[in-house]
Amino acid sequence: MVYGALDIGGTKIAGALVDGEGRVVAAARRPTPARESAEAMMAAVASVVDELATRPEWASLSCLGIGSAGPVDTHAGTVSPVNIPAWRGFPLVERVRNHPAVPDGVEPVLVGDAVAMAAAEHWIGAAKGAANALCMVVSTGVGGGLILGGSLHAGTTGNAGHIGHITVDQNGPVCPCGARGCVERYASGTAIAAHALESGWTPPDGLPATAREVAVSARAGDARALAAFDRAGRALAAAVAATAALVELDLVVVGGGVSQAGEVLFAPLRHHLKSYAVLDFTRDVPVVPAGLALDAGLIGAAAAGVGAPRPSRARAGAGGRTPV
Repeated sequence: MVYGALDIGGTKIAGALVDGEGRVVAAARRPTPARESAEAMMAAVASVVDELATRPEWASLSCLGIGSAGPVDTHAGTVSPVNIPAWRGFPLVERVRNHPAVPDGVEPVLVGDAVAMAAAEHWIGAAKGAANALCMVVSTGVGGGLILGGSLHAGTTGNAGHIGHITVDQNGPVCPCGARGCVERYASGTAIAAHALESGWTPPDGLPATAREVAVSARAGDARALAAFDRAGRALAAAVAATAALVELDLVVVGGGVSQAGEVLFAPLRHHLKSYAVLDFTRDVPVVPAGLALDAGLIGAAAAGVGAPRPSRARAGAGGRTPV
């Protein structure tokens, strides 16, 4: 028996088959045509499903979870990712359910991508056994998921913990979501690269202007690159401190592509957190890298497919079947 997973973000569309121990046994990946049409986006998703369906393990598919950039609506099965303009109220669950390769009786289960990451980290990653944790994805966008009272807390629509759209500067730049000063406008990979460029940083010859290249420059001591990551760390710290004040956190886990910068990101985040988390019950919350690196979204989407992170079930009082 295997669990199917799709992980849809602003940079990539990934798919995997995951076994009962949370191991990825097969994977597929396509770039996200984020600025193209809704149907071009869906064609990329279908291509990932088609590739997975060629694997012999597909015959043992028992469920299919989808983690998507948000906002999502788990009840309606629709997605409206901030970084994918063509998808607004897009019926992703219906379209995946009706894909010819998806077996009859396999009902796709939708959650936000960061909620999926939280489910994975709580199952077999850095948040395993944690009672109260915030798990963040810092990538093309910034998202989050919450573990409260030892269980995944997805919220009514599946978007709880969406830390990227906490306002950290009332006079800050307008975010694509429509609000001002969102964390995502400071700490996403896109924002880090943009700020570095505006400060006069230039990427190494022949390389793209991405957060990855900014991190390389920061490690080499480039002051402009270091300032871009310091700005990101400050925004993340403010949002983490606010979340800790609201729900009392035991742990913060940070994953996603930007987290691969390591201490270039974590050092300023932890430094600024000391200034923001000043109440006794918010101080000294550990901030650690995700244990599952870039597979967390897929493993968490698979866990969602098994059944746990379904807000409708939680509201009805039914139990899930997944070990998260």
